[in-house]
Amino acid sequence: MEKKQDSLYVSTLARGLQILRAFDESHISLSLAELVARTGLERSAVQRMAHTLHLEGMLDRDEKTRRFRPSHAWLELAYAYYWSDPLIARALPKLIEFSRAMGETVNLAQISGDHILYSLRLPNQRTHFEASIVGRRVPALNTASGRVIMATWPEHEMREACATWPLRQGTPKTLLDRDKILQGIETAREDGYCLTRDQMLLNEISLAVPVIGKDGPAQAAVQVSLSGVSFDEEQVIRKVLPVLLDSAAGILG
Repeated sequence: MEKKQDSLYVSTLARGLQILRAFDESHISLSLAELVARTGLERSAVQRMAHTLHLEGMLDRDEKTRRFRPSHAWLELAYAYYWSDPLIARALPKLIEFSRAMGETVNLAQISGDHILYSLRLPNQRTHFEASIVGRRVPALNTASGRVIMATWPEHEMREACATWPLRQGTPKTLLDRDKILQGIETAREDGYCLTRDQMLLNEISLAVPVIGKDGPAQAAVQVSLSGVSFDEEQVIRKVLPVLLDSAAGILG
């Protein structure tokens, strides 16, 4: 249903959410003018909504610079989400087991629109800061997790996503050819896993397997990030893949 035709749709609330969504890892602190530019809303509306969000505890405001930033209330919302999603409770013990057994970074990735969102992350000592924070969103087509999830979908849905979803250049070696990405997804459908290299970080091997429930196609994947200096693809398949498959199977088994 189109939003404008939905009698229950509250446009004022939607604009307030636009204010909150203006913040990300590249925009952690925003002035009123920057909020206007980021949202495309009128200055007076942004001023009122940002002020209200500040008074309601959703935004902090620096009294000297007058810049806004996310407040601790966002963490409270994340805490509520973790309790609300039963997949998180089932996945965490399995990821901990994998981390202890292999000593490598392991994540739970879930589909969020046309991106994947890392909802659980157990880093190792080599992990970059940005790769250790939950909530990070990455275009699904750029990732082993997104591709292996789509590999479980009906053919027409998988092909439409591959043709239309966004791509982002993460490294000079990031694959942006949609036909080759489609081939990789079809291979993942046959193999039951997806392996990529140098897509979001140079010298990173990413291996992902789908978390498939009883109700249909996968909406999540278990993914491990490995050093391309310490491992080659053959070692990953031989040593890591069996353990990762066991972890994914145990989440919903």
